[in-house]
Amino acid sequence: MISNVTLVSLGKFDLKLHHLLIIGILSLSFSISFLVRSQSVDYGFELNEFDPFFNYRATQYVVDNGLNAYFEWHDDLSWYPEGRDVSKTSQVVLHTTAATTYWLFGGGMNLYDFTILFPVIFGSLSTIVIFALVRVIGGTTAGLFAALFFSVSLPIIIRGTIGWFKSEPLGLFFGILGVYFLLSGINSKNKKIAIAKLIVAGIAIPLSISAWGGSQFFIIPIGIFFLTLPFMRSDHKFIVWAIPLFTAIVFVVSMSFERLSSNFIFGLGGVSLLVPTIFLIVCILIQNKSTETKKTRNGLLFLASILISGTIILIVNADSEFLPLPSYRYLNAINPFLTTSIPLVDSVAEHASTTIQQSFLFHSILMIFAGLGIWLIIKNHKIQDSNFIKNDMILFSLIFGLIGIYVSSAFVRLEVFASLSLIILASIGLSMLVKNVLNNTESKKYKNLLVKSSFFAGIIILLVIPISFPEGGNWITASKTPPTILNGGSAYPVSTNDWLESMEWIKNNTPKDAVIASWWDYGYWISTLGERATIADNATLSTVVIQNLAKMLMSSPDHAWKMLMDMQADYVVVFVAGQRLGVDNEDQALYVLQGGGDESKKQWFIRIAEEPLPKFLESDGMSGNEHFWNETMLGKMFPFTPLAYVNFQTNQQSATYQPGFTPVYVKDIKYPSDSNGPLRLVHASPSFDIGKGQPMISVFIYQVNKDYVPTN
Repeated sequence: MISNVTLVSLGKFDLKLHHLLIIGILSLSFSISFLVRSQSVDYGFELNEFDPFFNYRATQYVVDNGLNAYFEWHDDLSWYPEGRDVSKTSQVVLHTTAATTYWLFGGGMNLYDFTILFPVIFGSLSTIVIFALVRVIGGTTAGLFAALFFSVSLPIIIRGTIGWFKSEPLGLFFGILGVYFLLSGINSKNKKIAIAKLIVAGIAIPLSISAWGGSQFFIIPIGIFFLTLPFMRSDHKFIVWAIPLFTAIVFVVSMSFERLSSNFIFGLGGVSLLVPTIFLIVCILIQNKSTETKKTRNGLLFLASILISGTIILIVNADSEFLPLPSYRYLNAINPFLTTSIPLVDSVAEHASTTIQQSFLFHSILMIFAGLGIWLIIKNHKIQDSNFIKNDMILFSLIFGLIGIYVSSAFVRLEVFASLSLIILASIGLSMLVKNVLNNTESKKYKNLLVKSSFFAGIIILLVIPISFPEGGNWITASKTPPTILNGGSAYPVSTNDWLESMEWIKNNTPKDAVIASWWDYGYWISTLGERATIADNATLSTVVIQNLAKMLMSSPDHAWKMLMDMQADYVVVFVAGQRLGVDNEDQALYVLQGGGDESKKQWFIRIAEEPLPKFLESDGMSGNEHFWNETMLGKMFPFTPLAYVNFQTNQQSATYQPGFTPVYVKDIKYPSDSNGPLRLVHASPSFDIGKGQPMISVFIYQVNKDYVPTN
């Protein structure tokens, strides 16, 4: 065959045409992934979202002070006045990997710019790692399909775009790498190579979990897979030491990370790996002691006893908690039907449950090919002469696929695992389908050629649809959004310097020991860009502190001032997003709010403060009522007042709120710079003076008036 033609011989290695094809497709996958992830640079070359700013500051600390100082670092700018032990509460591997790669490959580049590119590079390198993993499972063709699918997968792309210096890109890279070396190791016929690969796998999995806690997902399919190995593999002498070696390395490496350590080993994550490993050893011993006819039966009886005992332990542990339980978000991933009454958890957008519409947007054609893959795998697994995919790899792909889809139903952030699962199954299904079509030896060659041509044309059309349609919401364009620092996370796809300018103002115009109060969303921006201490940030280390901030915002101005004094706050930051209307009223600028700033989050502030919503909101659950605007600190800090209510569909106006009507606001600064009240407005960002018809993304900084005397 042409693909087997040798092009160049390098010692014992012959470079053949199909090797060039593999290199070409992998290069294409890397390039596509890099370009798609980099689209947001059109808005500005900045870090994206909130956590990346702390991760950048932590990486800068490593670069400037070294690893030893990093592990001793107590951050005084976080969670004032207690501070934060960084190595105990952070993604250590993310910071140390970024610093190490910067030392090696930075080449004089600014560290901030390097961290902006970091997720794009590792996210794109993951296309090669997923190729290696799926190649071990289902062959080279399946691996190449997986690389291409991974390069355009929307759930994976949106959590790894340029500037997304967060946990997922590196966590997925190490997680996929660990699974690859595990499967490759247990399939290796050379024991020395197998040992090396299993050790690398045992190192990569803890690195993945330390980089991103969500990578504990990989433990679940691995653990279930271990339960099946005594029944699927006949080489018991090999797996009886290979699997314990992997598990032991995972535990040893985990002990080197403060955040994992015993919390992981003795928690549900460690137990989910340790119990299947012990089961595998004991089950093999039982099978070795059993007669040939009773091996499988005795093993299955032991497995049933383990599953029943495990279920009882989990039920008992739900009350007694003798096993350390993970946080709610991890429990929710295990049990998507779990609900919480904690408003702070519910308020996080990425904790929202995935809707059917989102699932179809995220996966669309992959669902079809994954279903086809499952059907073909089950249909063909008994064909002995095909040697296409081994039984244990069949089982792993099905376990990984089904667990990934199940876990992702908990909330949107975990859709990356559904995407990984569907990529694996779809790639295997499509490769099997291609193999069957190419092996079709129809006697009438012209008819065979027509069928094959039609088949490949149909496949190409199906694959092109989700990356091309609809025009503004396909897999490619949907991942192009402004960096959050440039639009404040508002609903407006614009790029402004309001937040950057405000953080620069704080840095240059406030005392270095100043303490800033704000909603916890903005804490990392203030400590990193403003270089000032914050009371709460995105680490959410203390729900009590965050709740106190919510109570302060929803309290009367006098009571809120007392709370700010107790917090030792010097300044308060509030963020308002909206749009100036295209018309004014008697030289008064008119605005509509509810654009994604604090004005859109107030219902969560109310719930977190444990106050009733009707006390502050109109019947629509969004518009502030008279009590909100006149008697709360947050209402007073918003430099706007409702002028009238308008039904924009009918152009009706009302002086009071009516269902279906939208509040229209005018500027009204309640605490000006010369105010004798509890606060003084000392800075308003540029878009507060935006022109007609333009979005307003305004940051307001108030100084706490330490000389204020409350009236009650």
